[in-house]
Amino acid sequence: MLTKRIIPCLDIKDGQTVKGVNFVNLVHAGDPVELGTRYSEEGADELVFLDITATVEKRDTLVVLVRKIAANLNIPFTVGGGIKSVRDVEALLNAGADKISINSAAVKNPGLIDELALQFGSQCVVLAVDTRHQSGEDFVYVHGGRTQTDRLTLPWIREAVNRGAGEILLTSMDHDGTKNGFAKDITAKVSEMVCVPVIASGGAGVMAHFVDIFRDGKADAALAASIFHFGEISIGELKKYLKHNNIEVRI
Repeated sequence: MLTKRIIPCLDIKDGQTVKGVNFVNLVHAGDPVELGTRYSEEGADELVFLDITATVEKRDTLVVLVRKIAANLNIPFTVGGGIKSVRDVEALLNAGADKISINSAAVKNPGLIDELALQFGSQCVVLAVDTRHQSGEDFVYVHGGRTQTDRLTLPWIREAVNRGAGEILLTSMDHDGTKNGFAKDITAKVSEMVCVPVIASGGAGVMAHFVDIFRDGKADAALAASIFHFGEISIGELKKYLKHNNIEVRI
């Protein structure tokens, strides 16, 4: 059985780690270099860095900051935010990223997924999907959750995987920052639909939520931010808890 992964996430705005609720009301959550180093030492399986305003501000991801964080890591490192081209990806991989995450640019130009998968391999391409339930349907949002698209979440994910996306980072905007638990239903639907790993994001509050998303949501990995940033749950204790509940994790 494949082990489940625990992934802290650094949401970056103006070079600092921030966290909000339902993608708004952002508060400062710590220095990204220090947090990344700490999570690597504490036993995180991977680290995700999302420059959450890069697309809206029409600028590149913070390559210098990515390089500083990567220098202190010994775990896989995924970087997203403002990525629009092969050149952007090359710059981030050269700065120390192992994988890149795309969202808005892929929705605007789905062919970018094919291009990046061909150039760098599907294992390098993570499709980030920010989804919200509206009027009985699940819609894809872009621009850091600011803009609703007319794309439905499940068909978009299916298309992206067919184009070469090697992993899905699924964030429920309805659950984000609420600490009421992950979005188990849609995560399970996505996990059953595609043959690539699915990372669940949005809503972690207590350790039991991780058991739920692995068992009921069928996720391959679970991503969280504030509960780790503010010391509410330690990665080591979480992994012991998961192991006790017969969830296979790397200790």
